[in-house]
Amino acid sequence: MVGPACVRRCSRAADALFVIEIIAHMHSDYAGFVAWLRSPTGMIPMVLLLIALFHHAALGLKVVVEDYLHGLVKFSALVAVRLGAVALAVAGILAVLFIALSG
Repeated sequence: MVGPACVRRCSRAADALFVIEIIAHMHSDYAGFVAWLRSPTGMIPMVLLLIALFHHAALGLKVVVEDYLHGLVKFSALVAVRLGAVALAVAGILAVLFIALSG
């Protein structure tokens, strides 16, 4: 049976492998990076990174907005933060998919 501890260990291992791959491609040229991004071991973690990145950014900005804004401005800012994070995440994911799936 797979428990939460096993899932955490697998997630940490996958994160470590992704970081190692990013570091390994740090000095590669554009063609090398695109070739790596076209592989499933590059594309899938990159999409997951974009999702986690913009989710985390939205949560952080939400806290700032809730602490420092009030009334209708607060509501408008919260909607803008959420829509902005979703729009940027979708744009990033579409860019990765375009690179990965283009011939």
